[in-house]
Amino acid sequence: MDRFSGPPGLRPEAKDELKRAMKANFLRSLIAVLAGNLIYYSVERYLPVRAQHQIYQLDWGLAVDFWFCLACYGLVRLVW
Repeated sequence: MDRFSGPPGLRPEAKDELKRAMKANFLRSLIAVLAGNLIYYSVERYLPVRAQHQIYQLDWGLAVDFWFCLACYGLVRLVW
């Protein structure tokens, strides 16, 4: 039995297309987060102290890291 049933009344072809779209979106997001974090942690030591993330704290470093990931997601969507 298929674990993904989708919304009721959905055609089998539409279910397959929805599965492919969900997998592609997950892969795009994963690539963007990994690339964004790789870039952020590579340049973190060169950023101002306020833009550097302190472990176990909610700070501006998290916001800067988020923007790196968001920019990478935009690039991934542009390419793929």
